[in-house]
Amino acid sequence: MFKLIPMSLYIHIPWCLKKCEYCDFNVYVKKNDIPEHEYIQHLLQDLEIDLKLIDNREIQTIFIGGGTPSLFQNKFIQKLIQGIKKRALLSNSIEISIEANPKKIETKNFIHYRESGINRLSLGIQTFNEKYLKVLGRAYNTEEAIDSLEIAQKVFNNVNIDIMYGLPSQSFNDALLDVHHAIHYNPSHISWYQLMIEPNTIFYAKKISVPKENMILKTCYQGDKLLKKSGYKKYEISSYSKPNYICKHNLNYWSFGDYIGIGCGAHGKITTKNGTIIRTVKNKNPYGFMQGNYTVSAHTVSRKDIIFEYFMNTFRLYNPISKKKFTEQTKICEKKIKKYIDIAIQEGYLIDTLKYWNTTKKGKKFLNSLLEIFLS
Repeated sequence: MFKLIPMSLYIHIPWCLKKCEYCDFNVYVKKNDIPEHEYIQHLLQDLEIDLKLIDNREIQTIFIGGGTPSLFQNKFIQKLIQGIKKRALLSNSIEISIEANPKKIETKNFIHYRESGINRLSLGIQTFNEKYLKVLGRAYNTEEAIDSLEIAQKVFNNVNIDIMYGLPSQSFNDALLDVHHAIHYNPSHISWYQLMIEPNTIFYAKKISVPKENMILKTCYQGDKLLKKSGYKKYEISSYSKPNYICKHNLNYWSFGDYIGIGCGAHGKITTKNGTIIRTVKNKNPYGFMQGNYTVSAHTVSRKDIIFEYFMNTFRLYNPISKKKFTEQTKICEKKIKKYIDIAIQEGYLIDTLKYWNTTKKGKKFLNSLLEIFLS
């Protein structure tokens, strides 16, 4: 069982030039010089501690997120990658992603990222519309977004762009125009998702309103049709890819794989040899983190929570859920969840076959209602 569960590594770099008004991530606005060297050293020390928990398992994907990782100088990103390679066992076909803002000043870094071993770039464009970029508080304009995308595609074979819909005062036509623009530039992967107003954001404090639900559903339906018609396969609720360009890192999350999380506020999930699942949470404060206080929480997940967490992730995917994998990854017998499965089938959310469970269209549409069954 132990070797069957894939392993990933997430690295959090928490600094940004400014905090966007919709953002609820653990980020800190850059006011002075970032302590890049010191932070990288602590990231690697944090990694060394967590590597002891995984018994030399092979890491198949790495994702450097934030914050804005591209604020770090190239030499420090290179030191980070080199340091990981010295300490961890990496797959020969490893996917290494980094997030970047589509600012002209950052595009010069792209070639250096590729040279350091990074092979996937994720650009947080969010919208091509100048008006909505200002509404969101983004620190770039439409021209920079397009230029960054075009440069990224010259350097990397694998480029993702993030696009949001349901923005404040956004019309149906404007939302669909963003989809058309995204398709026109033909990236290998598009993450297209609805803006959610989360607590602890400026939007929440301002009580910003978003388009009504019927407009959101109409946008979602039409945008989905456009993306599929243009050759993008939907493999997760908000993820579309060209053939062979599925994001392996995110797919591992949604498949209930394991991952180490290092850096400020990073979360991890590690399955031990005896099948126990441990969730780790790292210190959110960068200066507390750089004093060596890395892990603030490490708890064993209860059987009840394992069941809910498993389906909370796997129900997002647009492929059958293997009963065999459920047992292998959770160490829970299929019979233990039969009553939940039966209710979901009766409600029309699931289809049960000999080897798989499949969510129906209704199950995807009312995913929260489906998950509530597994909370009972």
